[in-house]
Amino acid sequence: MTVHATVSSKETTLFDKDGDPVAYIVDDSDMTIYMWDGTPVAYLATGRIGSAFNIYGFNGKHLGWFEDGIVRDSQGYAVGFVKGATNVYTKFEPIKSIKKIKPLKSIKQIPPIKPINRSQFSNTGLSLFLRGGI
Repeated sequence: MTVHATVSSKETTLFDKDGDPVAYIVDDSDMTIYMWDGTPVAYLATGRIGSAFNIYGFNGKHLGWFEDGIVRDSQGYAVGFVKGATNVYTKFEPIKSIKKIKPLKSIKQIPPIKPINRSQFSNTGLSLFLRGGI
């Protein structure tokens, strides 16, 4: 499963609205999202509408959507992106920490209706957004 046209076959960095690398998606069977410190926080699940992936925390909470290289919250605001998906300059990617063991997945919430995508970034940072899945 390919996450985005510019995604490598192994890992895809997610940047926050300031262009800082915060997390990354591992192209494994679960499409796991890890924080830069190696903490697994969420995963991508195929959606029913269009090409958007649902983002679920390991706690079962529906966090948002990943579509066209942009992470969006429950109101359609961008909270993160992959390089090239926006015009925000991305900063240097330091070495990642060792991945921690993934927790068991909780039962997933039913995804809400996907809102219209907004052109602005959310006031919630990518790190806080993703840590909502712990």
